[in-house]
Amino acid sequence: MADAIGRDDLGRLAAEVAGPVSLPGDEAYAAETATWNTSLVQRPAVAVGAASAADVQAAVRFADANGLPVAVVATGHGAVVPADGSIMINLRRMNSVNVDAESRTATIGAAVTAQHLIDAAAAAGLALPTGSSPNVGVVGYALGGGISPTLGRQYGFAADHVHGAEIVLSDGSLRRIDADHEPDLFWAIRGGMGNFGVVTSLTMELVPVTRLYGGGLYFAGEHVEQVVHAFRRLVADAPQELSVSLAFVRQPSSPSVPEPLRGRFTVHVRIAYLGTAVQGQRLVADLRAAAPALLDTVTEMPYTGVGGIHADPPGPAPTYEMSALLRDFPAEAAQALIATAGPGVDTPVGLVEIRQLGGALAREPRVPNAVGNRDAAFQLSAAAFGAPGMAEEFRAPLAALADATAPWATGRQQANFLTGYDTTVEAVARAYDPETYRRLAEVKAAFDPRNMFRVNHNIAPRS
Repeated sequence: MADAIGRDDLGRLAAEVAGPVSLPGDEAYAAETATWNTSLVQRPAVAVGAASAADVQAAVRFADANGLPVAVVATGHGAVVPADGSIMINLRRMNSVNVDAESRTATIGAAVTAQHLIDAAAAAGLALPTGSSPNVGVVGYALGGGISPTLGRQYGFAADHVHGAEIVLSDGSLRRIDADHEPDLFWAIRGGMGNFGVVTSLTMELVPVTRLYGGGLYFAGEHVEQVVHAFRRLVADAPQELSVSLAFVRQPSSPSVPEPLRGRFTVHVRIAYLGTAVQGQRLVADLRAAAPALLDTVTEMPYTGVGGIHADPPGPAPTYEMSALLRDFPAEAAQALIATAGPGVDTPVGLVEIRQLGGALAREPRVPNAVGNRDAAFQLSAAAFGAPGMAEEFRAPLAALADATAPWATGRQQANFLTGYDTTVEAVARAYDPETYRRLAEVKAAFDPRNMFRVNHNIAPRS
């Protein structure tokens, strides 16, 4: 019914919401449909800028009345499914943070970024296991599981820290849910992504972290083998207080890149250790001795600076990705990665990361949730950067990494790392064990039987 929506309909919706309501061609439309990952140009039938849960309710009721699917965007890092013909609800105005130091919790709006929460929590001497990018929205990150590359091995998935949620369902009703109120829905949203409604806020448990020993060790490509095998030695018996990953990075020739790295192939080892600087220095001594570093930023640091460890791209870009979970990362797997994406290899893939998992990430939470595949030892992820509409051009180079590491792969993925290539039923199901996926589909049938919330990595309602 998207073609039948007229200005009168929009006028009635606009009268109910505080933010802009727009159609393609309207002045507000481009800003309301903009995303961080710009690999797709999103073209919803209607765009709504929501400033409150009441605005979201009005937009969902409008979608229900007009037979429209609902797309949701906050920061837009995961906007890899086309939103054509939908009503897109932009949540970026919903960015409030309320930290309760006594209960060690934070209640956050739907579009609060990691850095916003980090800064607010730091004032109370607290932190959340956030992701690598300070610009990612915390709510979407947590709904997909939330693997922190800095605190995850010590404190588990971000989803494990969710104590309660506010969610707008497909009938436009607003529910406040937790382990005692709508427990099945509460279980499902923590790991099941945005399939069950529009989450407008989360209450999350924080942890007492203010400082860590961390940063990046950057090496030239000619030292890749020495560094990769030093990394392997480190992770073989790393304490769970240590989170470490290694990345092959084809650095751009950009003024934003430090001069020693600019335009080079670098091997970037990312360190985050929740211990003393002296202990941290001992842990990374073998890595530092593996080769001369182009740049060494590893030092004692406040948690507020944690975004500098991974140094993710600072702005929006068309990004095409792959991911896989690995049982192990033996010498043979390391050599396969080097042969597929190392220095001297002609590939458009600009970033390849191997991240150690385990520790608290492998443990079930106190309150069960839908996060799956906790048994993986490593996560492989990769990204190619280009222009919008280049998915087919990058498909084969990214798939080559999956093929190269297939002997060590679990055949599963993490929900947060499903990509634009992972939108089939079979691909989404790989993020869960069969029983969890079946239960998610049953919860979907109970709360979104017509699959209104399907502009995502979709879990269809069980018939």
